[in-house]
Amino acid sequence: MLTDIEIAQSTTMKPITQVAKELGILEEELELYGRYTAKLNDAAFQRLSQKPDGKLVLVTAINPTPAGEGKTTTTAGLGQAMAKIGKNAIIALREPSLGPVFGIKGGAAGGGYAQVLPMENINLHFTGDMHAITSANNLCCAMLDNHLQQGNPLGIDPRRILIKRCLDMNDRALRNVNVGLGGKINGVPREDGFIITVASEVMAILCLAADMPDLKKRLGNILIAYTYDNKPVYARDIKAQGAMAALLKDAVNPNLVQTVEGTPAIMHGGPFANIAHGCNSVRATRLALKLADYCITEAGFGSDLGAEKFLDIKCRMAGLKPSCIVVVATVRALKYNGGVAKVDLAAENVAALEKGIVNLKAHVENMHKFGVPVVVAINRFGTDTDAELQVIDNCCKELEVDYALSEVFAKGGEGGKELAQAVCDVIEKCEGCQTNFAPIYPDKAPIEEKIDSIAKKIYGADSVIFTKQAQKSLKDIKALGGDAMPVCIAKTQYSLSDDPSLLGRPEGFSITIRDLKLSAGAGFVVAYAGDIMTMPGLPKVPAAEKIDVDEMSVIHGLF
Repeated sequence: MLTDIEIAQSTTMKPITQVAKELGILEEELELYGRYTAKLNDAAFQRLSQKPDGKLVLVTAINPTPAGEGKTTTTAGLGQAMAKIGKNAIIALREPSLGPVFGIKGGAAGGGYAQVLPMENINLHFTGDMHAITSANNLCCAMLDNHLQQGNPLGIDPRRILIKRCLDMNDRALRNVNVGLGGKINGVPREDGFIITVASEVMAILCLAADMPDLKKRLGNILIAYTYDNKPVYARDIKAQGAMAALLKDAVNPNLVQTVEGTPAIMHGGPFANIAHGCNSVRATRLALKLADYCITEAGFGSDLGAEKFLDIKCRMAGLKPSCIVVVATVRALKYNGGVAKVDLAAENVAALEKGIVNLKAHVENMHKFGVPVVVAINRFGTDTDAELQVIDNCCKELEVDYALSEVFAKGGEGGKELAQAVCDVIEKCEGCQTNFAPIYPDKAPIEEKIDSIAKKIYGADSVIFTKQAQKSLKDIKALGGDAMPVCIAKTQYSLSDDPSLLGRPEGFSITIRDLKLSAGAGFVVAYAGDIMTMPGLPKVPAAEKIDVDEMSVIHGLF
């Protein structure tokens, strides 16, 4: 059996100019990055702006497990399958972060015969967007520290600096650091820290900005510190936004690539869904909607994180309305939710599946609360038995949702035709469903009410607890107009609760908000629940140990 990278390396790709031509993209709208990758510039946006939008399909999943669910694989495979049934479709995905690539989760380009190429480039440096975001963030930090060194005319309190440096790598040793040591010439000593690039506000801004002027305005609105007399300091106050935008001049443009079957894919931006808002860029999605009849996108982790943020933050800000939501699950993952150890998941266990399937029910019911029709996609494994698949069938009938077995990992688009047809049928049966879409909370609700709505309606919590630190931050954020913004809750991806050990569909729990942060540039308030970290660490055996490059510069071990 071939590995993902072996499948990718054995695929004959189309020149990206051909992919673009088949999409109706003009040569002058492309900025080439080699033979198989290109960026799409503003000329494409301007020319296509009056064209009607296609249908927007969101792919999400149950809570992730060590068994794997295959959300990105399903997204890529669904795009390929749409082509197999004669539909004009394009995929819109996030870019992978180097943290998971060299850590434990793996890449974000799909897998098997449903992946996006060139796989090695996408999972490593790609077009340099991550590095540009890292540099822009760290330039702001450097200018802030320089402001302190050069007399601190704004009176910034070094103890109340909010922005942190970032790095696109899992590195727990950098979570908390001291800077400015070594004497007066080396700056003002203070406590600092690093977050992973994909959790930075600059990443969120890149993904939510409409264009370059909007990007620059949002960068200027980043709240970076407070003064000694409690006044807010923004990036624009230290004149950082212009240079930051200059570093992001190319990164703001979406990237065009293709799947193993030549289906077009736009990849742009990569915020994590557990510690950020988990969606690809608004620019990429809007452009994809102009280029095809169906735009298939995904949001990170389970629907309680990525999909909720897609629907409550991205759709609200960008005026997007999805036509269908696909919830991905596997029999194996649902058995894990029912208490089966990872090593025993291949064995039939109907009782555990019936216990764990409550997790799927929760995610489907939650997505229905947004007024959007749902299709369930079951990534099929060879170990799935007829008795287990009957449990899935019974569950979906109870939920009154269509479902399809998907084998896109092993068979590519051919293995997803049933799913593609189910999605198209649901959309066609519910032609006016876009008008039914509504976020889970109103714009004008107070922050506490927004958090309470998500915690109770989506997570299933009984109540929300705000620590003293959270209450203090809440007061400061409200004073700066934060009540008008949507909420981005950072919590564990492994459970509907904020406790990763509570699998299935937990009951009788509270969500604890330990702190909040105003991301004024991004336009939302981040609420930190439980022990979530904004700088992950490497596992005991990181994936990096298996990755190598041979004397012919061919990469091995990359999944």
